[in-house]
Amino acid sequence: MRLEAASVRLEPLEAHHEEALWAIAQDPRIWTLMRVRGHESRELFHSWFASVDLGFAHYLAGELVGHTSYLNVREDDRVVEVGNTWLVPSAWGTGANAGAKYLLMKHAFEDEGYLRVEFKTDATNTRARAALARLPSEFEGVFRKHMLVRGGARRDSAWYAVIDDDWPAVKAELEARLSE
Repeated sequence: MRLEAASVRLEPLEAHHEEALWAIAQDPRIWTLMRVRGHESRELFHSWFASVDLGFAHYLAGELVGHTSYLNVREDDRVVEVGNTWLVPSAWGTGANAGAKYLLMKHAFEDEGYLRVEFKTDATNTRARAALARLPSEFEGVFRKHMLVRGGARRDSAWYAVIDDDWPAVKAELEARLSE
């Protein structure tokens, strides 16, 4: 399913997106706190791309600017995570991230009937944490030594969530921000 609102469009990830994403993914700042450093080699990037199940090519005003996805779907609990998001630095601070989060949460809550949308980020990622707080999503804590990243480094993960009870207020806030 293609998701679209204002100037943000999310297209389900397909094989033809790989080369275009690789072409824009060369800035090392994109990968600093990601699980892998996809810019370091074509093989690493391909491995990352092949590992994405429910991903989307992320467009802003018709221009490909990155990737985001659903992950860790727990159908029985009606919970889904949004993450694995990266944007080219020129899209940082443009509303592209907020627009994508809006589209993914709207689809999860309104079309799929999820009760909870989760987000996790490297606990040291102050930019992502500030963006998640601004959505607004609720900070729920830090899981210490939560995962192995970038060749075996231990990562603490900061967890955030929006639940269905919060969605109407979060939706209104995001719609107001995105219409500015």
